[in-house]
Amino acid sequence: MMKPASLRMAITAAVPGFVTEPDKLQLFVEEGRVVATGARTISFEYQYTLSVLVTDFAASADAITVPVLAWLRANQPELFNNPDKRPDGFKFEVDILSHTTVDLLMKLPLTERVIVKVVDGEYDVTHAPEPVDENDDHSAWELPAP
Repeated sequence: MMKPASLRMAITAAVPGFVTEPDKLQLFVEEGRVVATGARTISFEYQYTLSVLVTDFAASADAITVPVLAWLRANQPELFNNPDKRPDGFKFEVDILSHTTVDLLMKLPLTERVIVKVVDGEYDVTHAPEPVDENDDHSAWELPAP
Protein backbone atom coordinates (compact mmCIF):
# COMPACT_ATOMS: atom_id res chain seq x y z
CA MET A 1 0.00 0.00 0.00
CA MET A 2 1.38 3.33 -1.05
CA LYS A 3 -1.26 5.88 -0.09
CA PRO A 4 -0.55 6.05 3.67
CA ALA A 5 3.06 7.12 3.10
CA SER A 6 1.97 9.58 0.42
CA LEU A 7 -0.58 11.18 2.73
CA ARG A 8 1.94 11.38 5.57
CA MET A 9 4.31 13.28 3.25
CA ALA A 10 1.53 15.68 2.19
CA ILE A 11 0.51 16.44 5.78
CA THR A 12 4.12 16.86 6.91
CA ALA A 13 4.79 19.27 4.04
CA ALA A 14 1.78 21.37 5.11
CA VAL A 15 2.45 21.19 8.86
CA PRO A 16 6.23 21.40 9.34
CA GLY A 17 5.90 20.71 13.08
CA PHE A 18 5.53 17.03 12.26
CA VAL A 19 9.10 17.00 10.94
CA THR A 20 10.44 17.63 14.45
CA GLU A 21 7.67 15.67 16.23
CA PRO A 22 6.73 12.84 13.83
CA ASP A 23 5.14 10.75 16.60
CA LYS A 24 2.29 13.27 16.79
CA LEU A 25 1.12 12.05 13.37
CA GLN A 26 0.13 8.38 13.38
CA LEU A 27 -1.49 6.41 10.56
CA PHE A 28 -3.28 3.07 10.84
CA VAL A 29 -4.80 0.85 8.18
CA GLU A 30 -8.06 -0.65 9.44
CA GLU A 31 -10.79 -2.83 7.97
CA GLY A 32 -8.50 -3.82 5.10
CA ARG A 33 -9.50 -6.25 2.42
CA VAL A 34 -8.22 -7.45 -0.92
CA VAL A 35 -10.82 -7.59 -3.67
CA ALA A 36 -9.99 -9.72 -6.69
CA THR A 37 -12.10 -11.14 -9.48
CA GLY A 38 -11.93 -14.29 -11.55
CA ALA A 39 -10.33 -12.39 -14.43
CA ARG A 40 -7.35 -13.79 -16.33
CA THR A 41 -4.83 -11.94 -14.15
CA ILE A 42 -4.52 -11.78 -10.39
CA SER A 43 -4.76 -8.01 -10.36
CA PHE A 44 -6.67 -6.77 -7.35
CA GLU A 45 -7.70 -3.77 -5.29
CA TYR A 46 -6.79 -2.91 -1.72
CA GLN A 47 -9.78 -1.43 0.12
CA TYR A 48 -9.27 -0.08 3.61
CA THR A 49 -9.95 2.69 6.07
CA LEU A 50 -6.95 4.87 6.78
CA SER A 51 -7.10 6.32 10.27
CA VAL A 52 -4.99 9.43 10.72
CA LEU A 53 -4.39 10.36 14.35
CA VAL A 54 -2.94 13.76 15.21
CA THR A 55 -2.12 14.03 18.90
CA ASP A 56 -1.72 17.03 21.17
CA PHE A 57 -2.39 19.44 18.29
CA ALA A 58 -2.48 23.14 19.11
CA ALA A 59 -3.24 24.65 15.69
CA SER A 60 -6.60 24.88 13.95
CA ALA A 61 -8.09 21.66 12.58
CA ASP A 62 -8.06 23.51 9.22
CA ALA A 63 -4.26 23.14 9.15
CA ILE A 64 -4.75 19.36 8.80
CA THR A 65 -8.12 19.20 7.03
CA VAL A 66 -7.21 21.38 4.06
CA PRO A 67 -4.08 19.44 3.01
CA VAL A 68 -5.93 16.15 3.53
CA LEU A 69 -8.74 17.37 1.25
CA ALA A 70 -6.22 18.44 -1.41
CA TRP A 71 -4.51 15.04 -1.17
CA LEU A 72 -7.86 13.22 -1.41
CA ARG A 73 -8.83 15.27 -4.45
CA ALA A 74 -5.79 13.94 -6.30
CA ASN A 75 -5.57 10.46 -4.77
CA GLN A 76 -9.17 9.41 -4.10
CA PRO A 77 -11.22 11.66 -6.40
CA GLU A 78 -14.40 9.58 -6.27
CA LEU A 79 -14.93 10.87 -2.71
CA PHE A 80 -15.65 14.22 -4.39
CA ASN A 81 -17.11 13.10 -7.71
CA ASN A 82 -19.50 10.38 -6.54
CA PRO A 83 -22.45 11.86 -4.59
CA ASP A 84 -23.04 8.50 -2.87
CA LYS A 85 -19.52 8.51 -1.39
CA ARG A 86 -19.39 12.12 -0.22
CA PRO A 87 -21.27 11.73 3.10
CA ASP A 88 -18.89 9.04 4.41
CA GLY A 89 -15.75 10.04 2.53
CA PHE A 90 -14.08 11.93 5.39
CA LYS A 91 -15.11 11.22 8.97
CA PHE A 92 -13.44 12.63 12.05
CA GLU A 93 -13.50 12.67 15.84
CA VAL A 94 -11.92 15.19 18.19
CA ASP A 95 -10.84 14.68 21.78
CA ILE A 96 -10.51 18.12 23.40
CA LEU A 97 -7.54 17.87 25.74
CA SER A 98 -7.35 21.45 26.99
CA HIS A 99 -8.24 24.98 25.98
CA THR A 100 -5.45 24.86 23.41
CA THR A 101 -4.87 21.25 22.32
CA VAL A 102 -6.83 18.39 20.80
CA ASP A 103 -6.36 14.89 19.51
CA LEU A 104 -7.85 14.64 16.01
CA LEU A 105 -8.78 11.32 14.39
CA MET A 106 -9.70 11.23 10.70
CA LYS A 107 -11.07 8.14 8.95
CA LEU A 108 -10.68 7.95 5.18
CA PRO A 109 -11.98 5.11 2.98
CA LEU A 110 -9.23 4.43 0.44
CA THR A 111 -8.62 2.08 -2.45
CA GLU A 112 -5.52 1.17 -4.42
CA ARG A 113 -5.64 -0.70 -7.71
CA VAL A 114 -2.78 -3.15 -8.20
CA ILE A 115 -1.99 -4.52 -11.65
CA VAL A 116 -0.26 -7.92 -11.67
CA LYS A 117 1.29 -9.41 -14.82
CA VAL A 118 3.67 -12.29 -15.37
CA VAL A 119 6.79 -11.07 -17.18
CA ASP A 120 9.70 -13.42 -17.88
CA GLY A 121 8.43 -15.90 -15.31
CA GLU A 122 8.11 -13.34 -12.50
CA TYR A 123 5.29 -11.23 -11.12
CA ASP A 124 5.37 -7.62 -12.31
CA VAL A 125 3.36 -5.61 -9.78
CA THR A 126 2.43 -1.96 -10.36
CA HIS A 127 0.06 0.36 -8.56
CA ALA A 128 -2.31 2.02 -11.01
CA PRO A 129 -2.64 5.80 -10.78
CA GLU A 130 -6.01 7.33 -10.07
CA PRO A 131 -8.05 8.31 -13.11
CA VAL A 132 -7.59 11.97 -14.03
CA ASP A 133 -10.64 14.13 -14.65
CA GLU A 134 -9.64 16.36 -17.55
CA ASN A 135 -12.28 18.91 -16.48
CA ASP A 136 -10.80 19.35 -13.00
CA ASP A 137 -8.99 22.66 -12.51
CA HIS A 138 -6.14 21.82 -10.15
CA SER A 139 -5.18 25.47 -9.81
CA ALA A 140 -8.29 25.98 -7.69
CA TRP A 141 -7.07 23.70 -4.88
CA GLU A 142 -3.51 22.47 -5.46
CA LEU A 143 -0.49 24.34 -4.08
CA PRO A 144 2.31 25.03 -6.57
CA ALA A 145 5.42 22.87 -6.24
CA PRO A 146 8.21 24.52 -4.21
